[in-house]
Amino acid sequence: MSATTATPSAVEGIKTRSRRLRGTLLESLANEVTGAISDDDTQLIKFHGSYMQDDRDLREERRAAKLEPDYSFMIRTRLPGGVVTPRQWLGLDAVATRFGNGTLRLTTRQAFQFHGVIKRELKATLQAINAALIDTVAACGDVNRNVMAGVNPLQSALHARIHDDAAKLSEFLKPKTRAYYEIWLDEEKVAGSGEEYEPIYGEVYLPRKFKVAFAVPPYNDVDVFANDLGFIAIVENGELLGYNVVAGGGLGATHGEPATYPRLADLLGFVAPDRVNAIAEAVIRTQRDFGNRSDRKHARLKYTIDDRGLDWFRGEVERRFGAPLRPARPFRFEHNGDRFGWVEGTNSRAHLTLRIEAGRVADRGEHTHLTALRRIAQIHADGNSGLQFRLTPNQNLLIANVPNEGRAEIDEIVAEHRLDLYRSATPLRLNALACVALPTCALAMAEAERYLPDFTGKVEALLDRHGLRDARIHLRLSGCPNGCSRPYLGEIALIGKAPGRYNLMLGADTRGQRLNRLHRENVDEAQILAALDELFAHYAAERTRAEAFGDFLVRAGVLAEAHYKVIPVTLLESSLTAA
Repeated sequence: MSATTATPSAVEGIKTRSRRLRGTLLESLANEVTGAISDDDTQLIKFHGSYMQDDRDLREERRAAKLEPDYSFMIRTRLPGGVVTPRQWLGLDAVATRFGNGTLRLTTRQAFQFHGVIKRELKATLQAINAALIDTVAACGDVNRNVMAGVNPLQSALHARIHDDAAKLSEFLKPKTRAYYEIWLDEEKVAGSGEEYEPIYGEVYLPRKFKVAFAVPPYNDVDVFANDLGFIAIVENGELLGYNVVAGGGLGATHGEPATYPRLADLLGFVAPDRVNAIAEAVIRTQRDFGNRSDRKHARLKYTIDDRGLDWFRGEVERRFGAPLRPARPFRFEHNGDRFGWVEGTNSRAHLTLRIEAGRVADRGEHTHLTALRRIAQIHADGNSGLQFRLTPNQNLLIANVPNEGRAEIDEIVAEHRLDLYRSATPLRLNALACVALPTCALAMAEAERYLPDFTGKVEALLDRHGLRDARIHLRLSGCPNGCSRPYLGEIALIGKAPGRYNLMLGADTRGQRLNRLHRENVDEAQILAALDELFAHYAAERTRAEAFGDFLVRAGVLAEAHYKVIPVTLLESSLTAA
């Protein structure tokens, strides 16, 4: 059922008629006249882990030549916690070089994206991904997407337990329809095909996408408060006691529509580890039944909570959960970035975090990063060493569980292929995030990934001028206001408005607990750099010892009064009182 009485959106109708996400995908794939699929199928294929795109750099040229757009498909994996073996890495590398554009992209949700796959090779690509024992089911669409989990190499045993909880929840929330397996993997249809019972999602799935993350204090690398549902691990003496539950986060917005906005999640309470699936089901069923199905821009869980009230929401979740939530436990986050270089582990093991700019693993000139990681994976492909690749939520890569005797060889490969940016880059460059944006994202209004290196260099020059080169400032670029690079949690963020023009957002913290605010609207590069130059001068002269840039801007009164909620640093006062 749905609490809304307004007319359902067109997408709701597509889902209703889809026969559990099958639609006419088989017919679209068989149509050799076009490189596209039908309009309805462009919505349904998202549930299978893919988006149809076209190269926007070529649109006008192809239109002038009376050709259809240069269509291709982006494919995203479902990879709970972002962990893969060397053999799986090699399988995905082969997919990227055989079917994609020769690059692997690491996303801010710890998944891989493949770009440039053409329609006639789409099925073969998905089969190759599945052959690596990885799938793309529900990586996109109006369902729970990839479940994130904090990357913490200093707590290997604890990380393994939390990763296991994340993986089990991901599997629990996977849609029950067999459409994916029939269409892409040639599974034989059985009785009831197209009528599968979806106990959690119902006949038309969720009103909008849903995101889940697991954080392990003191690190908030997953930006847990930006998710629809978050689990914050509560640990005492190395033992996992349970999780604080947060709900209602989300960073998407639309320019010029104040009814859309970024929001940080609310703290609901505490659950034992064995109750994770049950509380997640209660939250998702509540959103399923009361989320807005008429306006997709107002359909995320954050709006359901704001429209009906947090007390109502908590009560409805507890009713479905079958018990009141226990009071939340104290915790504290220190930062939401990655730690680079080698970190000593246990049992003669070590972990190396590499900087992957904008998450793009590619061979470009002397920077042959794809080849470097392929070589490392080949050396450890037999699995005997126990080495793993872990994607971080900040578009970087952690090579985990490296035997001490293997460190020198990895260092040599990393240096030879110029994958050692972490040794020399400024903190600004190490921590910067960017979404894909142009030329493939249909929503992009301005550049992001392609602009990041150049813009970062210009900001570094300003920092040098003011003696701030070593300042750890979080920079995030987004080609549109939808939030894939989590821009609203950047101390400095550019959000695309038009080609070459951005909204300049300032003032988030470095713990993921305070949203930034609009400082300058619809400005070009010269205006952005002038504004930052002035602010860096004040920061250099007036900051207190170890004061972060975002915190300084708030303390100094540079920014207007906050319109967005701030999560208390320790969550020991106001947020806990509400629980």
